[in-house]
Amino acid sequence: MTLEQQKKFKYWQWRTIAGTMIGYIFFYLIRKNFSFLMPGLTAEYGISKTSLGAVITAAGFLYGLSKLLNGMLADRINGRWHMVTGLAVSTVTALLIGFGAEIITALTGVPEGSTPEFVGKFTILLSALWIVNNIFQGCGFPPCSRLIPRWVPSNELSTKMSIWNTSHSIGAGLAGILCGSFIMATMGTDMSADPAMVATIAQNLGKDITDPAVISAAEHVGAWKWAFIIPGIIAAVGVFITAWILRDTPKSVGLPELSEQENKDNAEPEKQESQAEISAYITKHVWKNPVIWALALADFFVYVIRFAVLDWGPTFLREHCAMSPEWAASTVIIFELFGVVGMLAAGWISDKVFGGRATRTCFFCMLGALLAIIGFISLQTAGASPVMLLFVLALAGMFIYGPQALIGVIASNHATRKASATANGLVGFVSYISPIVSGLGFGMIADSHFGWHGVFVAMVVMAIIGMLIFVPMWKMKRDAYEE
Repeated sequence: MTLEQQKKFKYWQWRTIAGTMIGYIFFYLIRKNFSFLMPGLTAEYGISKTSLGAVITAAGFLYGLSKLLNGMLADRINGRWHMVTGLAVSTVTALLIGFGAEIITALTGVPEGSTPEFVGKFTILLSALWIVNNIFQGCGFPPCSRLIPRWVPSNELSTKMSIWNTSHSIGAGLAGILCGSFIMATMGTDMSADPAMVATIAQNLGKDITDPAVISAAEHVGAWKWAFIIPGIIAAVGVFITAWILRDTPKSVGLPELSEQENKDNAEPEKQESQAEISAYITKHVWKNPVIWALALADFFVYVIRFAVLDWGPTFLREHCAMSPEWAASTVIIFELFGVVGMLAAGWISDKVFGGRATRTCFFCMLGALLAIIGFISLQTAGASPVMLLFVLALAGMFIYGPQALIGVIASNHATRKASATANGLVGFVSYISPIVSGLGFGMIADSHFGWHGVFVAMVVMAIIGMLIFVPMWKMKRDAYEE
């Protein structure tokens, strides 16, 4: 490339990274909001935690399946419009859920309230729209795993993909601040002076009318609607921003493509391939590639630990370590901040210390997570303070976010640009089977005679297995482009 082309390429490279990050943050804003508004749905309509849990489980499984299918699709279509379409449909579903109560009343004539007839119809609408939302949420990551490797050379991918991965933490943090700290705490209609509403909320929550949780819910009736509508409006603007920023490939802006041998002057440009040739290539480099399957298995154990730390850590600290509700609620934000540090450090170490061999970084990250969990068990047994326990759990989260960011990079490099989205779709699908262990499995252990100690011992076992998977990959090449 000429000097002018190099400058233009660098500009579009960072524009693509920024654009995909921004787009993915908008996806997170209308997916991670749900957990913050569930208490409002239970308080106002009496929707049980079992029903909400069933919705979350079904949507989560279909989200993982969608990542797999969209990964296969992403290697074949324009990444820019793939991502924009998914965000647009997810945005529409979020807005429809926000107006869901009014939609049910308009269509059926059943007035809004906690009557069985209204709750039944509303729950069906809520479930259907949230499942559709999660299916199209699967259009978020696969286009990114196609776009970024087409703009970033393989020897820089670990560092720059780790920068991109901070969008997970930024999106989750923004959802928590906007929906959890602002909307659900300040918006809605104050009906605490309405005895009938207070009595209804108390009945739905199974608490006394003087309970602080009942009073708080009565002061913010309908706030859950705004926790869908406001993020939905923001995401609608994000659809246009994402479409404006992104382009598909270097060729689409008049630049030469990154060749499979980036630094060779005589590298041949990529030829136009038929669908049959693309399918054969993907079959060889993904479905019949033992490296991709090993990475998928490793990511399963990474996600078991990640979800266990995020989902069970705050509950354990609050219920068994006398941590205040405010501190327990802040643990998610603390975990995400530590996670950002872990991702950025892991990417830099992979490229600068290990020459792009990110599997070596993953091994040491899993070792760090293992030691942090063992340290947590020891400190908890010794009666350490809740703040110290939170710090050690956050360290475990920091280490686990390294492999969470890098496994996708390794998959992209070993499936090559032509099949990176399919490879990451497969890895993503397997990783989202993990809640069966981290959620249901660990919950059953916690309720058994093994208790919480059994949960953390199980996490140690998961960390050891995940770490050992990376041992045979120690001498593996950085990528498969030479093949």
